Amino acid sequence: MAVLLSSCTSGESANGKVQVEFFQNKPEAKATFDELIKTFNAEHSDIQVTQVNPPDAETVLKTRVVKNDVPDIMAMGATDTYSILAQSEIFADLTDSSLTKTIDPNYIQMLKDVTGMEEVTGIPYATNANGIMYNKTLFKEMGLDVPKTWDELIATAQKIKDAGKIPFYFTYKDDWQTNLPFNALGPNLVGIDFYLDRRENKVTFKEKYREVAEKQLELMNYGHGDNFGKAYSDGNRAFANGEAFMYIQGTWAISEIRKANPNVDIGFFPFPTGNDPSEIKLVNGIDSLFTISADTPNREQAETFIAFLLEPENIGKYIEEQTLFAAVEGVEQDDPAVQELTPYIEQGKVIDFADHYIPAAVQLNSIVQSFLQNKDIDTYLDTLDKEWDKVANRR
Repeated sequence: MAVLLSSCTSGESANGKVQVEFFQNKPEAKATFDELIKTFNAEHSDIQVTQVNPPDAETVLKTRVVKNDVPDIMAMGATDTYSILAQSEIFADLTDSSLTKTIDPNYIQMLKDVTGMEEVTGIPYATNANGIMYNKTLFKEMGLDVPKTWDELIATAQKIKDAGKIPFYFTYKDDWQTNLPFNALGPNLVGIDFYLDRRENKVTFKEKYREVAEKQLELMNYGHGDNFGKAYSDGNRAFANGEAFMYIQGTWAISEIRKANPNVDIGFFPFPTGNDPSEIKLVNGIDSLFTISADTPNREQAETFIAFLLEPENIGKYIEEQTLFAAVEGVEQDDPAVQELTPYIEQGKVIDFADHYIPAAVQLNSIVQSFLQNKDIDTYLDTLDKEWDKVANRR
């Protein structure tokens, strides 16, 4: 890796081209970006973009920031890591950049909310969604309708369970999987503003999150016999092979499920967290955004490359191959598996992932996993508050 990084140093090379380093965190997207970069480099005789995609990319990036070795362009999710780095002023201010002009304003606002900053330091690119996958074939065989409310969801799960089948395939051996219901229930029932107020110590989890916790536990009545013994990869295979009717999951799993069974007929609906369908929003957050180093001498070239990636043909290729949605207005995702989600995005009925607002040091995943095992709501909510306060005091 050291050899690779040294070969990607920004600046002008011997062939006269400006060398631009593109650092991104998604190994599954490397091949797609390689193709796009190849096209860009062929079209620009004066710029040479090179992709860097190391394992554990966020940790590598933070280490490089400490060493003042910041890549020209960085692609990452709108997570706590992005928020911390943005507040550290290592990213260029893109508030007035023409790059923002084609971006859906909902996603620009998400970045402002995540960072707590009015300055725009990232260009949203692709988004993903969290909801409930269902096997259309199995639903049709049992004559089931897609549930639109919480009560309908539980009634549907009970009907499946009564028939001796598995309603939900839980994969809670991997602790990050346990927060998928949390990410849907929290924002819809309590709102994302809760996290903005929590930063100011105006609210607590204990005050606001009891209904979320109760519903997290209720879902556990409709899993299989080994909810904490199966991992994400197990769930993808099991759902692909028709072992469960529903799968609380993100759109990122679709390609993995199809690898196990290309013929599975997948549907996907927003998580019905309450009993008023008009109030339910799709959990839809920024999967990839682009930032530019505040200190790069190659800002013009970096913006040229990002503008290229934002062109409808290029972002269309990316979201098709990665089964994602575009943050660029007017670029649509045509995959039949996610068509039930598209109206929510088109109407702006979206809300961000809760865990984008929770500091990584809180260790949300392990807290949720422990709660689902011990079922102690008071301890769970107290722990979330105590861990949040510890992190806040260290910042």
